[in-house]
Amino acid sequence: MHWPLPPATVTRMSKSLTLEIPGDVADALRLPDMEKVQRLRLELSVSLYSQGILGLGKTAQLAGLSRTEMNRVLAERKVPMHYGPEELAEDLQYGRGSQ
Repeated sequence: MHWPLPPATVTRMSKSLTLEIPGDVADALRLPDMEKVQRLRLELSVSLYSQGILGLGKTAQLAGLSRTEMNRVLAERKVPMHYGPEELAEDLQYGRGSQ
């Protein structure tokens, strides 16, 4: 697949990823400026969860929500819940008090 834009930047030392949204696309979002970043993070997290790319804990972290809030969003959108070894490990870690 050919992308007309440069790929996202991955910084290995901090293990963060920066995704650049072109200005004209950001301007075209029919959202108040103060909501754009949070909404994009939420939409990305829901999409990644629904595709099985992220587990619930990391999905909630990406969206900036608690696991309970993320569960509510997923349920409202009728996204099927999936529970596998990754989610079990996250739940066990969460239950032990470390996130």
